Amino acid sequence: MTDTTVPRHTDTPPDLPQWIAARSDAELIKAMSLRPDLTAPPPASLAVLAGRAEQRRSILHTADTLDTLALTVLEILAIEEAYERPVTRTALLAVVAKRAPAKSVDKALAQLRERLLVWGDASGLRISAAAADAVPWRIGRALDPVDNLTESHITAALAEIGEGERNLLDTLARSSPTGRTRDAAPGTPPDRPVQKLLAAGLLIWLDEQTVELPVQVGQILRGEPMSDPRSLAEPKLTTKTQSLTDVDAAAAGEALELGRHCVLIIEALSSSPAPALKAGGLGVRELRKITKATGLDDDRVSILVELLAAAHLISSGTPDPVPAADTGDDYWAPTPAVDAWLTAAPAARWHTLASAWLEVPRAPWVIGMRDPNDKPIAALSEEVRSPAAPRDRRMILELLTELGSGHSAQPADLARILAWRRPRWSGRFGVTPVGHVIAEATALGIVARGAMSTPGRSLLHDGNAEADMRAALPEPIDYVLVQADLTLVAPGPLEPDLQDRIALVADVESAGAATMYRISDASLRRALDVGLSASELHALFATHSRTPVPQALTYLIDDVARRHGRLRAGVAASFVRCEDPALLAEVMASPAAESLALRALAPTVAISQAPLAEVLTLLAGAGFAPAGEDSSGTIVDLRARGSRVSARRPRQTFRTPAVPTDEQLGSLVRGMRAADRAAGNGGAVVRADGSRASSTATMTLLQTAAKVKRSVSIGYVDAQGVATHRIVDPISIGGGQLDAFDPATGGVRRFTLHRITSVALVE
Repeated sequence: MTDTTVPRHTDTPPDLPQWIAARSDAELIKAMSLRPDLTAPPPASLAVLAGRAEQRRSILHTADTLDTLALTVLEILAIEEAYERPVTRTALLAVVAKRAPAKSVDKALAQLRERLLVWGDASGLRISAAAADAVPWRIGRALDPVDNLTESHITAALAEIGEGERNLLDTLARSSPTGRTRDAAPGTPPDRPVQKLLAAGLLIWLDEQTVELPVQVGQILRGEPMSDPRSLAEPKLTTKTQSLTDVDAAAAGEALELGRHCVLIIEALSSSPAPALKAGGLGVRELRKITKATGLDDDRVSILVELLAAAHLISSGTPDPVPAADTGDDYWAPTPAVDAWLTAAPAARWHTLASAWLEVPRAPWVIGMRDPNDKPIAALSEEVRSPAAPRDRRMILELLTELGSGHSAQPADLARILAWRRPRWSGRFGVTPVGHVIAEATALGIVARGAMSTPGRSLLHDGNAEADMRAALPEPIDYVLVQADLTLVAPGPLEPDLQDRIALVADVESAGAATMYRISDASLRRALDVGLSASELHALFATHSRTPVPQALTYLIDDVARRHGRLRAGVAASFVRCEDPALLAEVMASPAAESLALRALAPTVAISQAPLAEVLTLLAGAGFAPAGEDSSGTIVDLRARGSRVSARRPRQTFRTPAVPTDEQLGSLVRGMRAADRAAGNGGAVVRADGSRASSTATMTLLQTAAKVKRSVSIGYVDAQGVATHRIVDPISIGGGQLDAFDPATGGVRRFTLHRITSVALVE
């Protein structure tokens, strides 16, 4: 590429330290806020800041935030060798004029300048040598001739190739797209796999030993949406619009279901803690036990146990009480925090789980997939950990938020845009990861019908998400509809007190916007066991049913109550008493009496050494209906409270780097400027004759010495503050570093440029 209207380079190329020193305080503050790694530890001077800005690791880190256009600009500057000489803006535009308007290119240049990746003005733009490494594709791709690959052409070509050729393409698609092979050389027999693929347009010939997999072919092989890899305009997005009211209503429904299902899992783990795997996860067998106990499917249980663990509502450890078949291993069980969560309002429950999911560094959607050893990934295991998950979730949800209220889009379209915006992260924004994140957000009510809900938007932007969910949820009601078949329907969420009483006297048959319950002998006995009387049960249905109480329910309550409690058990260790000697005689003749070692003290009293809970359980299992009582004869609630395990302090797996405030950065800039003034002539080094040279002259001298292979004498202060002088042979300069051959050690050494105090050519 040659620019014939504006000189490609000038006689005095701009120097990064000098250019940085000429920036305003506001520009330097903006640069360091965009690249916070430059401030840790605080740089002593602007020369040190410039050196850090050219380091490869820092450049790659900030390049992660660049889009395809900005990285293409970097690529073109690298092609034009802007790391050695200035490149004019006109020359840059000559390459991209047909692919992006000048306004867009200038915007990309502004982003690169803000991040100190490009410096100079329109007459001369420069980059660091390490900047080319930030481009995630082959340098030079921007100059390739335009291809005509279409999805139909690629699909048809893939269908015609053999297994060997397909395996070769799959290998390139999973690893680097560039491959080296002797079969690329001209004259290679056309029946060789590489030659067949070149002829089919499924490989690109680069040289006699190198071929490349076209980006579009790799996308099709990986199941990603196909896009033009060299398009410098963001892909268009097709959206659907729906009522925000409908979106919020659907989100509220998901929030209610989420809370109900989590309660089921908590109850299952409370009654039967699940042994933890040696690696700390939850085994497939234990997961299926929870699935069977709750009636949920494996995928639902997997994500819910991850949510509960993220919210510290369940944890692994030694439960209290210890399971009867304790093996000494850890168990997954609820923590004490779950008791407060269970009594909280539905919106508060939702907020606890949703906020935990948003920030947890884990990817629940990988559960069940195969690890590198071809073993299924277990829930709550270390393999589910993903430090970048919170950042990825936020990017996906932010894109949905950009669409506007009630607007939705397909995961494939979202993935295409995210890959264009963050090409260095394109592997994390494929259709599969994006689709799974949207599915998880939908299960939480953050997303509904493909669009961001109002509570989800507030959660993402630190608003009052709990209040928004409370507004989205239907108002609690204080009535039910009792039906003749002994079912009752709650047409909406019940008031908490009524919800507890209905859950006590009936079992859930189906849930959703309206919940259906089934009343049975067992459910009524459960209510009587905790001390409710027949008259209280009649009053409950008479007061809260909007439909007439069916006669069958009245008869059932009276019948169960008449039989309930005729047999009484207490503590002796335990005792059994009954006003009806015949009934107690029947008990004494049953197999349960032998298991409990019952001994009759009188026609109406027997005692046992078994605990009271065991007496009640075995007698109920034998077909009797015993009730527990205390020393005063009052019926007591003997329901098991379940196991609890102390929550462990979560291991720190990911920490978002702290970004200094503008005030802190302003103070840092003032300190660096003061240090440069104190040093005299800001960042200059001393020549051999004692005079001072600018950083520009120093860099030019070192670059010249490297090109003409001349030795130089340098003064250098190491990290311990020890000053030395040595003669070295410069090899390369870039990234704030000088690589040079040191004859004294016989090897190549690396010197930090800002620690060089003097430079002189050796005659």
